[in-house]
Amino acid sequence: MEEDLEKQTVESENDKERAAVQEAPPDTGEVTPTVEVDSLMKELQECQTRAAEYLDGWQRAQAEFANYKKRIEREQAQMYQTTTGNVIRRYLEIVDDLERALKNRPKEGDGAIWADGLELIYRKLVSILEAEGLKVIEAQGQFFDPNLHEAVSHEEAPGRESGQIIEVTKQGYLLGERVLRPALVRVAK
Repeated sequence: MEEDLEKQTVESENDKERAAVQEAPPDTGEVTPTVEVDSLMKELQECQTRAAEYLDGWQRAQAEFANYKKRIEREQAQMYQTTTGNVIRRYLEIVDDLERALKNRPKEGDGAIWADGLELIYRKLVSILEAEGLKVIEAQGQFFDPNLHEAVSHEEAPGRESGQIIEVTKQGYLLGERVLRPALVRVAK
């Protein structure tokens, strides 16, 4: 009987412990599944937010680099065109001198042969300049455009409309779409 009594006492103590365990969760440091899932979801959300920020930063950096590359290419092309224009502008004086010399060339004799050789040199120089993008501004008979022409005089010209170009005194040139040198012209009143 004593054994029965001891069994009952042990069993009642076990029942009390079970009841205490059921009422309060054990303090073993373990997390319940719902708390663990919530914390993992929160961590996942933070990681996704950070990843979106990093992706956005990377995309902005890529766009800035592409814009930088385009700007540098544009600046280099502009610098090339400016440098080419400066060099060609120096040679335009030689072209002008050759044109004046060829206007007054001799028609016969040794001077004519020499003038033919000079004309070949002139054509070669002009073709090299044209290969670089140089174009003549067509002005004869056109109407005066201050973007392309520079008036040296305004004169009465019978048979011409006011503002029409009478004569080109010095040829003008374009390099691409840019005016390298305006044409010097006489304009009708």
